[in-house]
Amino acid sequence: MKDLLFNTLSKKNRLLILGVGLFLVLVYFIPIWSISISAPQYPEGLGMHIWINQITGATPYDLKNINLLNHYIGMKEIISESIPELLLMPYVLAYLIFGALVTELYPKVGMAILGIINLVIVGIVGLFDFWRWEYNYGHNLNPDAPIIIEGMAYQPPLLGCKVMLNITACSYPSYGGMILGLSLVVLIYILWDENRRKKSDVV
Repeated sequence: MKDLLFNTLSKKNRLLILGVGLFLVLVYFIPIWSISISAPQYPEGLGMHIWINQITGATPYDLKNINLLNHYIGMKEIISESIPELLLMPYVLAYLIFGALVTELYPKVGMAILGIINLVIVGIVGLFDFWRWEYNYGHNLNPDAPIIIEGMAYQPPLLGCKVMLNITACSYPSYGGMILGLSLVVLIYILWDENRRKKSDVV
């Protein structure tokens, strides 16, 4: 493995990493996660998109209506500016893109491994932070809320669907999250391909 770290990437794999870096730029312009809510009072459903730097409704009025629902059960209002991670994430993404561009100048297998490690850390920390955010919103309720049900919490699901009273919330990666996941798959493939290439050279 130590010898592999300093091996020069093949031209094909260098282009793949450059493509990953350029592909990641799209994440600035599309949501990374989406939450949908269905309730009897909103038969058409409500949606919320989490971007790299903001939270918006699926339509201009969805976030306002979601906050209205949250008010009745004592949840805090969802405001992008109140979530400090959204201020940090654009810089984290820029670091990942910069790493891909540096790899084009220093095309070593170790740089691809570093990219894998970075994406895995970003993914784990991001998902944990998202879960923590959902937990705080779903459990730290206003004791003076119009609707109070003893022992009830309203934490949305991290992944999948969950029924809370008469509300069904579903949470899934959006296109930006899929791009991040696909980028990790491409880097793992590059590492596999370089290891295979090294073994074939030895033989």
